[in-house]
Amino acid sequence: MTTKPQRIHEIENGEGGVPVRAWTDGVPFEEEARAQVHRVAKLPFIYRWVAVMPDVHAGMGATVGSVIPTSGAVMPAAVGVDIGCGMMAVQTTLLASDLGEALLPLREAIERAVPHGRTHDGRKGDKGSWGNPPAHVRAAWETLEPGYRQIVAKYPRIDRGPTVEHLGTLGTGNHFIEVCLDESGHVWLMLHSGSRGVGNRIGSDFIELAKAEAHRWFIELTDPNLAYFPEGTEPFDDYLHAATWAQAYAAANRELMMEAIVEALSASGRLPAFSLQGERVNCHHNYVAREHHFGQNVLVTRKGAVRARVGDLGIIPGSMGARSYLVRGLGNEESFTSCSHGAGRAMSRTAAKKRFTLEDHARATLGIECRKDAEVIDETPAAYKPIDAVMHAQRDLVEVLHTLRQVICVKG
Repeated sequence: MTTKPQRIHEIENGEGGVPVRAWTDGVPFEEEARAQVHRVAKLPFIYRWVAVMPDVHAGMGATVGSVIPTSGAVMPAAVGVDIGCGMMAVQTTLLASDLGEALLPLREAIERAVPHGRTHDGRKGDKGSWGNPPAHVRAAWETLEPGYRQIVAKYPRIDRGPTVEHLGTLGTGNHFIEVCLDESGHVWLMLHSGSRGVGNRIGSDFIELAKAEAHRWFIELTDPNLAYFPEGTEPFDDYLHAATWAQAYAAANRELMMEAIVEALSASGRLPAFSLQGERVNCHHNYVAREHHFGQNVLVTRKGAVRARVGDLGIIPGSMGARSYLVRGLGNEESFTSCSHGAGRAMSRTAAKKRFTLEDHARATLGIECRKDAEVIDETPAAYKPIDAVMHAQRDLVEVLHTLRQVICVKG
């Protein structure tokens, strides 16, 4: 006799909306985030239900850690302004013993190779941009540029900031580069970044256009950030084209950074010769895609969620002082084949800066070669949910292939 698998998520039915399925067993699901999810669930074009991942927390309009299937419409704010943000990881032939005791020179080698952070308000001379992009970055941009020119020909305001200058650069906030060890002592390289300034401009401008369209057609919304483009309209097609392009930019951005990291570590003089092995994992967790679910073609927006079809490889990072996980999807259709994108914030950046001290941060990141200054207090591990609890809550969505513990962390 076959036993039906135990359902580990909760189903909430709001008034006047589709159900909400939440994988939040043992992790906080704050009321502000819950209210946001139910506002989304009331929109007339939501398909079947909204899925909530265990790293859920309040975002702009739509909740971070939510999977929003739609039929006949797309919401730019649900994707957000870091379109295509995601993770990349590769396994090397290096072992923990190859790293040696002095990790600071390796961190500095990575920091010299990959522009990161932000100065001069992002204008000329910004340390987080290329002053003169190297040849391989320009070559990658030549592939992307025709699509960009097609976008800005119609929306010229988007062409008001860096493009190639940000390709192959890290950014700020929760973006990072890490050197990690798996459970067998193998060295992995991992990073987190997205479509940088150009993705931000595309996201921001289309969010404002959606709001303007809602106002023009007298569409009343409980939150202006829930403004949407109906399928069959010109803005709908234009947004999907621009978002898809930004997602390609983000994936290329991660590939270029990984190449630079490998080259920098190889040339550092601190490591034996090494190569990469196994599959390169490069996955989005802020994006929109056309998919087939329950017999229908729909749009799926993952805002802080990773696609987890059967066999899909994904990365679920913890925080600066917590382990991360390389996972394989189990193809759970009830989650629209998705899983969490990380641990998820337990508090806002402002609250973290008020609550934690430099001493707290130093203790939380003991043994990790990383920044210990006041500018990264908002990224300290205690500002995030416990990653082990998050993983337990989604045990029917993914299986763990590798557990990664960082020894070096570069923050923007």
